[in-house]
Amino acid sequence: MSATALPIQPTPAAPTPQQIDEARSAFTASLLSAGTSTVQSDLQARAGDLHANAAAIDKQEQELLKETKALGKESVKWQKLVDDGARGVKETGDVQNWAEMLERDLCVLEDTMAMTEEGGTTASANGQARKESWNVFA
Repeated sequence: MSATALPIQPTPAAPTPQQIDEARSAFTASLLSAGTSTVQSDLQARAGDLHANAAAIDKQEQELLKETKALGKESVKWQKLVDDGARGVKETGDVQNWAEMLERDLCVLEDTMAMTEEGGTTASANGQARKESWNVFA
């Protein structure tokens, strides 16, 4: 058998502490640069979104304030309409009450006149019939 000789490779020399420090610094810098650019771009995108959203929220807030003021004015108008309606209903009730009181007074006068004309006889049945004819609100 023939022996083939393998080339002898020189064993690499052990790195010096300075070479180790330089390699470590280069590796750390490359990691930081790769990580920082990705994280930094993500953070910048998020910050941009936050600023855009803040502007949109401010715009919505201004619109909401404007609409709230308009709603307040509309509410005042509706309250005035309700108050006017309530006052009208009250006045109608007051007019009806006044008419009923006036009707009673007229019936009493009519009965009195009938009694005077008849010489003192009671005319309550006649007055009652006349009272019903005067009652327009019943």
